[in-house]
Amino acid sequence: MNKLFLFLFLSSIIVMTGCSTRSYSSYKHYKYSEPTYYSDDKSAYNPTYDRKKYSHPTMRPYVVHGKRYYPTVVSVGDRFQGNASWYGPNFHGKFTSNGERYNMWDMTAAHKTLPMNTIVKVTNRRNGKSTVVRINDRGPFVSTRIIDLSKAAASKINMIGTGTAPVTLEVLGFVGKGKKRIPSTKQLKKSPKSMALHGGFALQIASFSNIDGAIKTQEKYNNTDGYTTVIKDMQGANGRMFKVWLKGFKSEQEARDYKANGIFKGAFIVRED
Repeated sequence: MNKLFLFLFLSSIIVMTGCSTRSYSSYKHYKYSEPTYYSDDKSAYNPTYDRKKYSHPTMRPYVVHGKRYYPTVVSVGDRFQGNASWYGPNFHGKFTSNGERYNMWDMTAAHKTLPMNTIVKVTNRRNGKSTVVRINDRGPFVSTRIIDLSKAAASKINMIGTGTAPVTLEVLGFVGKGKKRIPSTKQLKKSPKSMALHGGFALQIASFSNIDGAIKTQEKYNNTDGYTTVIKDMQGANGRMFKVWLKGFKSEQEARDYKANGIFKGAFIVRED
């Protein structure tokens, strides 16, 4: 009896361990080349951005959450300060804004306005650690953040655990011809056109037993900071309820950041269907 119990106990542990770990192959659907590491030597890059690329699709203004962004050319040596975040498995293998496949192990990053293939040195102001990345995506679309690092880059400056960190960005130059090509028009057509506006998370900002109250709230707050409101007609333990959701967040973290602003008292995060 004791042997049978021990066998079942050990078996259950093995099964639970197998279910709780997620192997790399579970989200690695594409073959990638070895990660590219970039030098912090400015002489290794073009000092100016090729004017022929000014009209490139990734340099055109775009709108996210009701805000218009204007990609612009910067100069070598320009510095910026703000908060950095990072993105990993949930985006691994998906198309970036310039048509490349996102590889969380590569030294890349997302920025709202820097030209694609800008080389940037990122220094964590908490610990002084730095890393060099190439811009190949747009984001993060949270006002308090200026750059979204790949998981590999975030690891280099020890910010995986904290999720965000205050950083200084320094423009080192631009990758030239023969080092990293600009994506073709065909690749760009595959890139996300909606900038991942329709994420899986929303904020519930109100709940009513009367549809009139829900409609008034929806109309009042629709397009707040570029987000949209919808009414969810749900049947609960207390009867029929009309819940107002604010949606359009790129990720759960973005929804949490917005909730933290305190605009909607008592709001909480919900998962969209």
